[in-house]
Amino acid sequence: MNNKEIEKVLREIGIYLEMKDIPFKPRAFERVADTINELNEEVNNIYKNGGIKAVKKIPGVGESIAGIIEELIKKGKSKDYQRLQKEIPVKLSEFEFIEGVGPKTIKTLYKKLKIKNLKELERATKSGKIRKLPGFGVKSELNILKSIDFLKKSGGRFIRAYILNQIKEIELGLNKLRETNKVIIAGSTRRKKETIGDVDILVTSKNPKKVMDYFVNISGVLKIIAHGDTKSSIKLKNGLNVDLRVVPEKSYGAALNYFTGSKNHNIELRKLAMDKGLKLNEYGLFKDKKQIAGRNEKEIYEKLGLNYVEPELREMRGELDLVKNNKLPKLIKVEDLKGDLHIHTDWSDGSLSIEEMANEGIKMGLEYMIISDHSKGLTVANGLNEKRFQKQWKEIDKFNKKIKSKGIKFKLLKGIECDILKDGSMDLSDKILSKFDIVGGSIHSLFNLSKIEQTKRIMKAMDNPHVDIINHLTGRLINRRDAYNIDIDKIISHAKKTKTILEINSFPDRLDLKDDYIKKCVEGGVKIAINSDAHATSHMHYLEFGVDQARRGWVEKNNIINTWPLKKMLKMLK
Repeated sequence: MNNKEIEKVLREIGIYLEMKDIPFKPRAFERVADTINELNEEVNNIYKNGGIKAVKKIPGVGESIAGIIEELIKKGKSKDYQRLQKEIPVKLSEFEFIEGVGPKTIKTLYKKLKIKNLKELERATKSGKIRKLPGFGVKSELNILKSIDFLKKSGGRFIRAYILNQIKEIELGLNKLRETNKVIIAGSTRRKKETIGDVDILVTSKNPKKVMDYFVNISGVLKIIAHGDTKSSIKLKNGLNVDLRVVPEKSYGAALNYFTGSKNHNIELRKLAMDKGLKLNEYGLFKDKKQIAGRNEKEIYEKLGLNYVEPELREMRGELDLVKNNKLPKLIKVEDLKGDLHIHTDWSDGSLSIEEMANEGIKMGLEYMIISDHSKGLTVANGLNEKRFQKQWKEIDKFNKKIKSKGIKFKLLKGIECDILKDGSMDLSDKILSKFDIVGGSIHSLFNLSKIEQTKRIMKAMDNPHVDIINHLTGRLINRRDAYNIDIDKIISHAKKTKTILEINSFPDRLDLKDDYIKKCVEGGVKIAINSDAHATSHMHYLEFGVDQARRGWVEKNNIINTWPLKKMLKMLK
């Protein structure tokens, strides 16, 4: 089991225990689940290198939880977890993405109405039974139905960032086989889409049978859908379908191009081939019956008179018009980033200290970081008032002095994630905001305002001379909550006018802005920041996924303010 799977089991054990009214233990399981979510290392490797003693050194892990983790690693299952599932036959994973439905709600729904799954919840909600329960009402029913409808629209797609490690483990296993020569992930995973429906893997091999036999027997397989000589399909225990194809070396590039997509990009390439009297398919590029390209992708584009198109751009949003004129963007890379402008600590709702977060930034090779804890209005996140921010500044100054004495070239800046109130004013006064190095404005409430109200709210925040960045602009949570209703074109235009930076939030279930909006920013000349919104050191590495999103939005290095050295970056702020 990987960290995500272990975290899920421990979190669900905690929920089951809470439903049984057992004190203290639920919170212990929840804390360990949070810790595992934030680990930079796989628990499997911790156990492999140091056994159960090493597992017990993970913060919060005692004898009981360590035993469960060991059982999950060695057997892939837990007796305690299976027992609780039988005692309370509620499919917790089905409720995970229903907004407003937490452990206490699930407990009430089960005890009062015997609701065990999403289908039963939808039926009870539509029949008006939910509103009659204590603590519920008509509004609760409407919110639940809205969440269920949104979940259906998502089509059971997986957030790529959360499942990428599992995909890479399969790729690594295939690469280790003596029988494989080339192994690559294709499809929407390679195009770095924010969500994926399934996975396509291509390999070249002189002994495909052994490759296929290995593939259908890898860890985590729930069902073998097909097992052939050159193609096999499996369904993993998490529901993800994975297809493996063995392709000839001479067709590798053509197959990679075909199975990477997008479908519309491929159709247009085939049309271009036809215009030149050629034929393009997954086996190669042909002149009559003679293959003239196909071993690699670049030669296919070259024979069609085109420069190579990066996978992230292949969505038929004008890339082939630009490539004909040699005007494709030179896409940003992770190594271009010099700073992170959105970091949380244990002063608000982060899990680690200022020093721990900053030291991780130094390890990552960053040159600067902004500590941007929440403002006082977000009480659920332990937001800071003016006095607490002033105390925090002293700690930041102390850290900067410490690292300067060591000769480390790194700067920790004073920032804030300040709540945007209903009328567009800010949660703290202009007097205190003027003292921060950088101010980010965020919406954390009143998501259901009308399009006009929400747009005006954000635009007024942009008018504030101290608000440098608008964080996670649309408020969406992928597969969980839709974006609030805003006029994106008006907001982008106003950002340009007011010199307000818009953020690409790298957190995997946000990735906000979405790629279409990022492209609009690039075209509109609006500057962007790629930030992690980290609440733990492991989250800081989510910057990779923000860069992926930026690349899909046609972003170059110059579009991003935190690719610049500190002094130049600060000059770009209001």
